[in-house]
Amino acid sequence: MRCCFITLGCRVNQYESDAMAELLASAGHSVVHDPSEADVCIINTCTVTNIADRKSRQMLSKAHRINPNSKLVVCGCWAQRNSEAAKALEGVDAVMGSSDRGRIVEIVDGFAAQTERADVIDTVREVMHDTHFEELSAVNEGRTRAYLKIQDGCNMFCTYCAIPYARGALRSRSLESIRREAEKLNVEGYPEVVLTGIHLMSYGVDLKNGTDISNAVKCFAGLSNIRRIRFGSLEPHLFNDRIIASLAEEKRICRQFHLSLQSGSDTVLERMKRGYTSAQYLELCSKLRAAFGPETAVTTDIIAGFPGETLQEHAETIAFMKEVGFAKVHIFPYSRRSGTKADRMPDQLTNAEKSARAKELIAVGKELEKAFLERFIGTEAEVLVETTDGDNSEGYTDTYARVIINEPIAQNSFVRVQITEVKEDSDGELSLLSHRSR
Repeated sequence: MRCCFITLGCRVNQYESDAMAELLASAGHSVVHDPSEADVCIINTCTVTNIADRKSRQMLSKAHRINPNSKLVVCGCWAQRNSEAAKALEGVDAVMGSSDRGRIVEIVDGFAAQTERADVIDTVREVMHDTHFEELSAVNEGRTRAYLKIQDGCNMFCTYCAIPYARGALRSRSLESIRREAEKLNVEGYPEVVLTGIHLMSYGVDLKNGTDISNAVKCFAGLSNIRRIRFGSLEPHLFNDRIIASLAEEKRICRQFHLSLQSGSDTVLERMKRGYTSAQYLELCSKLRAAFGPETAVTTDIIAGFPGETLQEHAETIAFMKEVGFAKVHIFPYSRRSGTKADRMPDQLTNAEKSARAKELIAVGKELEKAFLERFIGTEAEVLVETTDGDNSEGYTDTYARVIINEPIAQNSFVRVQITEVKEDSDGELSLLSHRSR
């Protein structure tokens, strides 16, 4: 059968969609990119915010409207938390949740054998006490950057977050499995690999043998085709000096660390139950820059308008953003999540208040990003080219700065360029302009 994947949310979701696509291809099914051409449309959903919930529902409705004859499968975090609502949507034929993704082949094979519409298939089960990491291999066809999922689940239970309820407890991939997957990606020629997980810095905690993320990185030893190793989102409070020193020994580690902050105010961080203070976060940034160089990019996420956030706490976040000097900041207005402690907190801000504060934080973030990029004007940088369009090429530095080069260069090539200026495009995105170094 012809199967189409539509993926919402994070890199982990994308990895899991790619893995399910590989399973289906191995079982003799084909993967198409146009839902109007599909016999089966698989929607991998997200539940990180109310907006993500709404987009998940809207995408399911849109897919059914585009191709009402296609079988519709809903999986992922929104389906895990809202399986009954998913089953009730028009056109849905199967609900999978955030576990047992290997069953996608069984489900699609079952569709192929059907002669008439059957009851909705429901494989969703409780995941809170899962201890087994579901090992999946994902193809990354046509991409420069490959993703390798090494961890699932989260035990943090930050007061605003529903993800632990959707993903369950910590589970880590074995080092042997990471090595096998890394070797596969090396043979396939991917120049950059991104390690991903739901709570990535917790990698190895559940193994209870001292294994941590630095051991996962060592699985890439001797794999020379892989020239960059990048991390997904990292949790500040789980870093220590030993891990930093170990990572610094691996010269392929990209000088970009996405450290989730959420607020620059200590009182808000305490209400969020984040497990660190702003001073500890700032100290970590200093240690990373000392270990990897002063041009190291620290990127982050910040929530605007957390329950009870005062104007003073909002101002503290702005001041802290400037003190850190972030290279890029993703801003999200606080989104109430049913079942979380923050949802029951008093002094909820209005949507207008949250929107106004988010707008202010976005403006500060853009100023910081521009200031970070301007530091590279007049310098040389190594760029991994991802796309070529006409007379220009585009790629990224190891600090994850987007660079446009004024000549066509082959995809997946590394090239040294001279940075000339910072430019903002029509969408408000900043990039570096450059020409090839001679």
